[in-house]
Amino acid sequence: MSQKKTGRPVSPNSKHTMFRVRLDNRSIEKLDECAKKMNTTRSDVVRKGIDKVHDDLNKK
Repeated sequence: MSQKKTGRPVSPNSKHTMFRVRLDNRSIEKLDECAKKMNTTRSDVVRKGIDKVHDDLNKK
């Protein structure tokens, strides 16, 4: 008999890839300001930024 896995189910949109980037202090301040105003995380702001740039490039 197989054992059942315990824990949370795997999300179909799991974020398993980590991407590191170096930022200067001003960029971090901007990122934190955006995250605070949007009431979200730094990661979500970066994802939204990627989507926005991608959409803008595909409009041309």
